[in-house]
Amino acid sequence: MYAIAIVRYRKPLEEVVKVQDAHRAYLRGLKEQGTLLASGPLDPRNGGALLLRVPDEAPLAALDAVRDGDPFWQQGIAQYELLPWVPGIGKDDLDRL
Repeated sequence: MYAIAIVRYRKPLEEVVKVQDAHRAYLRGLKEQGTLLASGPLDPRNGGALLLRVPDEAPLAALDAVRDGDPFWQQGIAQYELLPWVPGIGKDDLDRL
């Protein structure tokens, strides 16, 4: 299963950038594990988005774990909107990633 996470900043950008390196290191770890397929900031920069691959069994628990491990979440910098997603068009392409 796939999911989209919308991350919205709750603090001014000056506070976000103080935690940015830890957040990005966390995301690189998710990428190495195969959980994160792509990520990046929104434009305008008021948050970001993550494209995730999560297990078919207990996807909500997996998504909660992704959110809970993020330094942005842990330090109250950002909130998460977690959206389980069942792609139709392009699913075969995603599966090859």
